[in-house]
Amino acid sequence: MAASASERPQFISSNGGNRSFSNTPLIDNSDPNQIIVPEKKSWKNFFAYLGPGFLVSIAYIDPGNFETDLQAGAQYKYELLWIILVASCAALVIQSLAANLGVVTGKHLAEHCRAEYSKVPNFLLWVVAEIAVVACDIPEVIGTAFALNMLFSIPVWIGVLLTGLSTLMLLALQQYGVRKLEFLIAFLVFTIALCFVIELHYSKPDPGEVLHGLFVPQLKGNGATGLAISLLGAMVMPHNLFLHSALVLSRKIPRSSTGIKEACRFYLIESGLALMIAFLINVSVISVSGAVCNAPDLTPEDRAKCEDLDLNKASFLLRNVVGKWSSKLFAIALLASGQSSTITGTYAGQYVMQGFLDLRLEPWLRNLLTRCLAIIPSLIVALIGGSAGAGKLIIIASMILSFELPFALVPLLKFTSCKTKMGSHVNHMAITTLTWVIGALIMGINIYYIVSSFTKLLIHSHMKLALVIFCGILGFSGIAIYLASIAYLVFRKNRKAIPLLASTNSQTVETLPRQDIVDMQLHGKAAASDLD
Repeated sequence: MAASASERPQFISSNGGNRSFSNTPLIDNSDPNQIIVPEKKSWKNFFAYLGPGFLVSIAYIDPGNFETDLQAGAQYKYELLWIILVASCAALVIQSLAANLGVVTGKHLAEHCRAEYSKVPNFLLWVVAEIAVVACDIPEVIGTAFALNMLFSIPVWIGVLLTGLSTLMLLALQQYGVRKLEFLIAFLVFTIALCFVIELHYSKPDPGEVLHGLFVPQLKGNGATGLAISLLGAMVMPHNLFLHSALVLSRKIPRSSTGIKEACRFYLIESGLALMIAFLINVSVISVSGAVCNAPDLTPEDRAKCEDLDLNKASFLLRNVVGKWSSKLFAIALLASGQSSTITGTYAGQYVMQGFLDLRLEPWLRNLLTRCLAIIPSLIVALIGGSAGAGKLIIIASMILSFELPFALVPLLKFTSCKTKMGSHVNHMAITTLTWVIGALIMGINIYYIVSSFTKLLIHSHMKLALVIFCGILGFSGIAIYLASIAYLVFRKNRKAIPLLASTNSQTVETLPRQDIVDMQLHGKAAASDLD
């Protein structure tokens, strides 16, 4: 049952003022069913925590990842596999921190931003988060369109329009409850994994070269840095931090220090399992692409396709080189990836809107809005540039996600290290320090790439000197604003706050599970057995 108004979690600031987070359901739903973790400490409790990690892992194997993985394998064979390994390890650390934030405080990341920042910074952070959700949705739209083209020979631009029907699929799935939805997502993840295991059997990459690419860092050739950043952006996504910190609130965990510690530990294990599967899938995609596009008996026509490889061309390449069934398996995996990503993207968008603005929309309306924002640019590019242009749009969307990551990652780090007294529940200091190092490296790489790429563009431009100077002033001003915004988030002193769950003696206040989070995932009547 949702908490009463007097029992809702309070944010206690340094000036003594209280700011409450409303637990009013985002969707009207009187169903009180909850996923309840038993009070008794047992390894069997792990099964109650299974679910959120697999929903989060979908973002690591969406069509955007497939696109960048295919290009990395086609252009550099196995040389960029180490990026996937580093990004996966970084993702596990970052995602565990996001889950801990939700478990310990009972509030997700977007809600903490609304409580911490004033109206203008909060609104700007919301805009950036919404752009990230749309940028994540673009690869899902294009990937689903490519999958439909591979399976049914539907033109890409028509496939882009048909992806709008995924809204109806999402609504149909939600009525069966959170547990069945999480099992469906897990099934789709294992389906994708199975498809690429079979692809690996057909393509037969050299194991020694694959291991060398995994553990020996290298960036050779023109464009390797840009593609590496795209791989990183496709792996570590900003909207996933908002999503994970909210999904963990759907469980009712014991309020004791032991219960909270157990929840954080099991969520770490669950996330590790899900992200390990995602890691193996990404390695498989790069390995298949690298083996096929670098085969010695490749025809000139297929070699030309490898030079400008996208998701659509990959199907024809696999069909010609590996076999017809390989092409169909790839299409099925791509379709499963695109459709499952729709679910998690909609949830992330809803949590972002509710957290930053305290605005609640019906899931079908929320999904329709984000899908339209993704369909419009995808449709324009597909009509003008065809499948090649649509493939390039996926790369651009992945790079946008990489550049926006600091605006979700920095607040997460500040809240976990300054705002929450997590030390009494979780040994998080080492994780926080490591994540600061990871975040600094990611931001440093992004800044270097932006400055160097823009400088090269100006130097090699054929524009008149006056226009080059004007573009330089405009571009470097934008870079300065980008850096200043990150610096503001890093060096701004947060308000001192005490999370509600920092006191383990409070056994009466209902904070977990958050009924609004539960209701978002139980859009409709769920069977009581669904949550046993």
